Amino acid sequence: MSRQDLFEGASIREGIINARVSVTEPPRAKVFPGRSFRGTPRRSRTSSVDLALVAVAVTWGSSYLAAKNVATPDTVFGFLVLRFGIGAGALAILLAPRLRRTTRTELALGVLFGLILSVIFVLETFGVTQTSASNAGLIISLTIVITPLLGGRHRALALPRTYYGATAVAVAGIVLLTQSTGFTVPGLGDLLILLAAFVRALHVTVIANLSAGKQLDSSRMTLIQLATVLVVAAVFSQVDGSGLGPAVRTMTMSGWALTVYLALACTVFAFFVQMWAVRRTSPARVSLLLGTEPLWAAAFGVLLAGDPLTVVSVLGAALVLAGTNWARTIDNERQNSTSM
Repeated sequence: MSRQDLFEGASIREGIINARVSVTEPPRAKVFPGRSFRGTPRRSRTSSVDLALVAVAVTWGSSYLAAKNVATPDTVFGFLVLRFGIGAGALAILLAPRLRRTTRTELALGVLFGLILSVIFVLETFGVTQTSASNAGLIISLTIVITPLLGGRHRALALPRTYYGATAVAVAGIVLLTQSTGFTVPGLGDLLILLAAFVRALHVTVIANLSAGKQLDSSRMTLIQLATVLVVAAVFSQVDGSGLGPAVRTMTMSGWALTVYLALACTVFAFFVQMWAVRRTSPARVSLLLGTEPLWAAAFGVLLAGDPLTVVSVLGAALVLAGTNWARTIDNERQNSTSM
C-alpha cells in the first residue's frame, strides 16, 4: 500500500476512516447497499460518484454553521453527547450483523484513534462557537498542508521545496482571514480551530502508521471511534458539571433538527458515500472533490450567517484555497513518482 493511499484523505472529517486512507477493507465486505454499476457507461458512473462526493463536501461545509447555531461554550460537551449518541446509534444498527466479528486489534486501535478524535471535536466545537463559520471551515483546511509535514514513518520521502511555498501561501491566507476586520490578535475561536487542524493531521498520521499492514474493518473502526467520542463527551459533561441538562433545555426544534443532521448526514451518510465512492474512482479524485469543503463552508457562512465579506477576507480565503490545493497537487505528484 503506497503512502498516497494512506494520506490521501488528510481532509476527511468526523474521524471517518476512508478504506484507502487508513485501513484495509476485507475484500468481500459490502459496505454500501444499492445497485451495482456493472455495465453502466463509464461517464454516467463517474458523474454519479462525483455528485455523491460533492454532496458530502456540501454537508461538511454546512456543518460549521449548523454546530454554531446549536452549541454554545456552556453546552459543548452535552451537544457532543447528543450528536455522537445519535450517530453512533444509527451506525451500530446498520453494522449490527458485522459487530460480532470485531477483533481485539480493531477495538484497541479504534479506542486510541477515538481519543484523538475526541480532542479534535472538542477543539472544533468550542472554536466554532467563538469564530465565524466561514473562518472555521477555511482554517481547518490547513490539515491538508500539515499532514504531509508530519510525515511519520514516511518522513524519508522528502517534500520538495515548492511544498513549503504552498504552505507559506496557505498560512498567509489564514493571517489575512483572521485579520479581515483590522489587524489584532487572532481570536480564541480561530486559534482553537487552528489547533484542531494540527490534531486532525496527527489523527491521520497515527492512523496511517498504526494500521499499515493490518487487516482491519474500516466500518467497525469508525463506529468504535464515534462511540469513544460519545463516552469522552459524556464523562467531561459530568466533570464540568453541565451534564446533558443545559444542552437539552436550550435545544429548540430547529436545534434538534440540526443535531440529527450533523449526526446522520455529516457522519453516517458521509461515511457510506466515501466507502462506496472510493471503489469507483481514484483517491486523488476523492480528495479533490472533498477538498471543496472550505468553499461550501465560506458560502454558507456568508450567505446564511451574514459573515463579513471584505476585500481582505476574500483575499485570505483565496490564498488558503490556493495554498492547500497547490500542496495537495504537489504531494499527489510526489507520491505518484515514488510509487512508479
